[in-house]
Amino acid sequence: MTTDVTIRSEARFSAPQYAICLAGIIWREGLRFLHQRERFISALVRPLVWLFIFAAGFRQVLGVSIIPPYETYVLYEVYITPGLIAMIQLFNGMQSSLSMVYDREMGNMRTLLVSPFPRWYLLSSKLIAGTAVSLLQVYAFLFIAWFWEIEPPPIGYLTVIPALVLSGLMLGALGMLISSVITQLENFAGVMNFVIFPMFFASSALYPLWRVQEGSPFLYYVCQANPFTHATELIRFALYGQVNWISLAVVCGCTAVFMVGAILAYDPARGLLARRGDRGGAA
Repeated sequence: MTTDVTIRSEARFSAPQYAICLAGIIWREGLRFLHQRERFISALVRPLVWLFIFAAGFRQVLGVSIIPPYETYVLYEVYITPGLIAMIQLFNGMQSSLSMVYDREMGNMRTLLVSPFPRWYLLSSKLIAGTAVSLLQVYAFLFIAWFWEIEPPPIGYLTVIPALVLSGLMLGALGMLISSVITQLENFAGVMNFVIFPMFFASSALYPLWRVQEGSPFLYYVCQANPFTHATELIRFALYGQVNWISLAVVCGCTAVFMVGAILAYDPARGLLARRGDRGGAA
């Protein structure tokens, strides 16, 4: 352990070397995504089912009034599109974290974490790689949705990119934090469901919060405190060239908290993984 710490403290890398490390991790994540075609298909099937079936069935029931950023009445499928985009990123963040649990069980994670690069940089690079993959999935979904007459302003396809990056980082960091406390691969599916579905349904993804407040004031405050709500609203406003400053602050703050928690949890000196490893070695 002393030798490892010494090597890390003495290692000094230039900016190109950091860039090569980042590019390598992104390339590995991209190859894994390309080789798992069912992952890409499933990432699109879930939101498309909600868009084509759920939205069609509830269009007349769940009407949407004129609320920012919309300047007129919109169809229900137009309203839920930002929430479905955030759902794609949420599932992708959890899938990326699942791969980390798998790599840890198979021993591949050790190859990454014994690198002389700082551990926070390796985890950040992994997070950036997962976010880059989520952007491909989101734009594939928007391309299909365009044929369903869901057409935000053309400039919205560009102005939404920063919002997608921030929301992808936040949801990916959350998944990374969760992966740090999962001991077995079999337990991850249950934890995913415990996190994904409450976050998705207790948000503004499927219905405006003013309707939630009419039905349950308590649930309204739960939705307001849900980071997924603010990720959805950040994307919603960005699609129309606007910024929701409250959502921006919440997303940035949650990203920092989740990422710091993940870095500490993966720290070999004080992280949860090290403690479980010590107990396992003692046994």
